Amino acid sequence: VMKPRIKELLGTEPSEQHIVIEGWVRTCRDSGSLCFIELTDGSCLSGIQVIAESALKNYADEIRHISTGTAVKVVGTLVESPAKGQTVEVQAESIEILGSADPSSYPLQKKRHSFEFLRSISHLRPRTNALGAVARIRSELNFAIHHFFRDRGFFQVHTPIITTSDCEGAGEMFTVTALSDKELEKESPFAQDFFGRKAGLTVSGQLQAEIYALSHGRVYTFGPTFRAENSNTSRHLAEFWMLEPEMAFCDLDGDMDVAEALIQDLISTVLKNCADDLDLFNRFISRGLIEK
Repeated sequence: VMKPRIKELLGTEPSEQHIVIEGWVRTCRDSGSLCFIELTDGSCLSGIQVIAESALKNYADEIRHISTGTAVKVVGTLVESPAKGQTVEVQAESIEILGSADPSSYPLQKKRHSFEFLRSISHLRPRTNALGAVARIRSELNFAIHHFFRDRGFFQVHTPIITTSDCEGAGEMFTVTALSDKELEKESPFAQDFFGRKAGLTVSGQLQAEIYALSHGRVYTFGPTFRAENSNTSRHLAEFWMLEPEMAFCDLDGDMDVAEALIQDLISTVLKNCADDLDLFNRFISRGLIEK
């Protein structure tokens, strides 16, 4: 049986349940005889408060010195919280340090970091509020897309990532080759390449989706897409995920109906299931986002 995650615990009615949680310390405040630890596990934006009393055997040697980023295992009881802004907290019976984080070198602290700085610590940036929220919303949207099309009789088609087709000139392709730089300098080098001809990363799964639409009626492809376009703007990406539905026996009005229903469904889903994450964006990233 999998242990409950913090998101589930925060929505649980406290009744002295015995629980085990594992996660990363966001903050640890030492008041002498007590330590107040905010613990997060990535399941939601909020953390859960853990109360560690001085009677715990490793309180003086370890718990009082816990710092941001430390991975811990907490065994305790879920109880009603008297603190404002939270309904439950954990009364710790034991806290095990699974992985320490040196506060002198751990780069994430309880403050806002610029996205430029976060690009330099890609192995840790998913722990930040903003990037963590992006991951949860993308996951929710991904699931909602598949759910939407499945409910409407569509089949998902997995199209090739490596292909020889530029999909009617949809974009410049990244070349995929097993040849060395020296071999590429020869005349007609790709004839000797792995595929016997020039190949690249897909710019679209449209052509393969159209083929399956003519046998299965309603299909869609959803996966990574690559464009080797030297356009250094916020609206151009070298790699992104693209959704491409294809329908046989459908006119433009039917196409528009599906597109409108999809957008409405996705927005409703994230508003319902990712409210805290959207509120974070609304307050700190793009003010007025929810009203839009």
